[in-house]
Amino acid sequence: MDRPSLYDDDIVTWAEEQAAALRALAARSDLSNAVDWENVAEEIESVGRSQIRAVERLLAQLFAHLLKRVSAPDAPPNLHWRHEIIAFQAAVRARYERSMRQRIDWSKAWRIGIELAAGDLEVYGDTLLPHLPTDCPLTPEDLLAAPFDADAALVRIAEAAALKSAGHS
Repeated sequence: MDRPSLYDDDIVTWAEEQAAALRALAARSDLSNAVDWENVAEEIESVGRSQIRAVERLLAQLFAHLLKRVSAPDAPPNLHWRHEIIAFQAAVRARYERSMRQRIDWSKAWRIGIELAAGDLEVYGDTLLPHLPTDCPLTPEDLLAAPFDADAALVRIAEAAALKSAGHS
């Protein structure tokens, strides 16, 4: 794969490879020590990490809106939440790169989504669906599907909560 294509197609892998190349240059005694190689490499790596964090934030918002919808289906903003689910899922899909799969903290995004949803639901006098699973019942493939089946995602979350409630966690 040529470098411009990798940069355009997978910034996370590109950043890791470039940082490794800079560290290899730093080890060479025949090159100038005027460049702060380690910090330059670290800054380039941070580009990839920031892309991963951006996807995690979008996932947390996606989870929050799914959880609000499944927890309070009759709340006044329910149709708005549906729109937001579609928008956040599309944003996740647009920013996601395959190399992120193992680097994304899916459980953390789920937990943050739960926290966000709980806070938002309080405004409407609602609470989260009881017995939500600790881990997200949706797979990365579910979350990245095009088109995204929001209704199926809501059913999966509700079923996972029902199973946990029944003691089958």
